[in-house]
Amino acid sequence: MNVLVIGNGGREHAILLALKKSKRVEKLYCMKGNAGTSEIAENVNVDFMNIDAVKEFALANPQIDYYVVTPDDPLSIGLVDALESIGKRCFGPNKAAAQIEASKAFAKELMHKYNIPTAKSATFDNYGDALDYIRKEGAPIVLKADGLALGKGVLICDTVKQAEEGLKEIMLDKAFGSAGNKIVIEECMQGLKYTPGEEVSVLAFTDGKTIVPMITSCDHKRANDGDKGLNTGGMGTFSPCPFWSKELEKEVYESIMLPTMKAMNAEGKTFKGCLYFGLMRTNKGMKVVEYNSRFGDPETQVVLPMLKTDLLDIFEAVTDGRLADINIEWDDGACVCVVLASGGYPVHYQKGKEITIGDVGECTIVHAGTAIKDGKLVTNGGRVLNVVAKGKDVDDARKKAYAAVKNISWEGMTCRTDIGVKYREG
Repeated sequence: MNVLVIGNGGREHAILLALKKSKRVEKLYCMKGNAGTSEIAENVNVDFMNIDAVKEFALANPQIDYYVVTPDDPLSIGLVDALESIGKRCFGPNKAAAQIEASKAFAKELMHKYNIPTAKSATFDNYGDALDYIRKEGAPIVLKADGLALGKGVLICDTVKQAEEGLKEIMLDKAFGSAGNKIVIEECMQGLKYTPGEEVSVLAFTDGKTIVPMITSCDHKRANDGDKGLNTGGMGTFSPCPFWSKELEKEVYESIMLPTMKAMNAEGKTFKGCLYFGLMRTNKGMKVVEYNSRFGDPETQVVLPMLKTDLLDIFEAVTDGRLADINIEWDDGACVCVVLASGGYPVHYQKGKEITIGDVGECTIVHAGTAIKDGKLVTNGGRVLNVVAKGKDVDDARKKAYAAVKNISWEGMTCRTDIGVKYREG
């Protein structure tokens, strides 16, 4: 079978690496891809945000049997719907279901309506009303741009002054464009043991009838060590989550995962694909921080390397509505991903810096913002490379990852040095 993965980041490279293990895959394609994906797939230079161009390509290339749509933007504009309308088989939610990520206001309304545990919140499309609410509620408080903002549309404000400035930045200055036309204002949830609260990501396969959680992972969102600095798309991940337990798994499945799947069905927005649950362990139980309508990045980079079951078999079972028939198995041990970024990320950074990669041992290098220019590997984005290592535990995996990091360089390269060191329960 020939499979095309849509996207150009580390997540897509990680998915392609997992699909490459399938004995059923004959050839892989990636639209648009990066320097890493070009090593295992044929990169296709088509703008995946142009639905007509993608449909034209799909009709002209009948040899491609299956499409995997992973980024949030093309999902939100209905790329899966468009491909299915011309008879193409896809993995990924349709436009209606993708709203669970594309609109934070919709997601909060869904949770409140169906009693899915989450933070207290209010939604505003009027700046003055939102400002009054902030002054009434006080701080700490969380501001979320309603629409898609590359994972950066969330501001955690410790003071009312910070919140007032953040509100102006989102709603008036349009720091996140039209994503900030509407804003969700939330209480700042308190962690059970740590401050800020303990967050865990749980991705799940679902065909709208069955939902199967993947292994847990933890993301490091902030740019700098100690979870300081600006929010980013993610500076690294590790799996499994240290505080996860069978009891928490049961609680989350029964009070959050199943109710979410059923709520989407009840709203006429059946979700088929990968549903991402961003969760927090609070002093009032597990609560939803956010939903994503696709594989997380860089969570995918530590989850899929631990998957033993054929990923293509799972994808097709989701598409065909027979996920219940698949036995999904995982490796023991742990996995760590350290993101190597361009200097200045997530604000201003330069591209085109030549990358040198030396001995990385057992690690896998997953490409994100890379390109080939004049025959050389160069930087082509903010998050550039992911160094992924497996080990018997998180400490073992992170030791391997950071040993490899020492042998990779380019002008201005930066990374966090503390990936995998949080939520220790001992």
